[in-house]
Amino acid sequence: MSRFRLLTIFMSGMLGTATLPDQVASAPVLNSANRNALVEQNQLLMLENRLRRQQYQQQQQHFRGQDREIAPQQRPDRPLTCQHQRSSNGFVSICR
Repeated sequence: MSRFRLLTIFMSGMLGTATLPDQVASAPVLNSANRNALVEQNQLLMLENRLRRQQYQQQQQHFRGQDREIAPQQRPDRPLTCQHQRSSNGFVSICR
């Protein structure tokens, strides 16, 4: 390998290891208090989601109940109209 290539590999390795401590230092440290807080937060989120789901299901049941209560509209009462037409044997009534 050429000297320039070796120097490039060496310098990139040095830069890579120089940035590692910063990344490790900036990583969040989970102590027991933080862990407990995260667990409680997750439990709270689960309870909120369960409550929202129950409220949604109750709302849907209410809407379905309303839909069942609405009776189909009945046909309006119309007076029966009859027509009398003459036929060969007399008269025929046609009522609608």
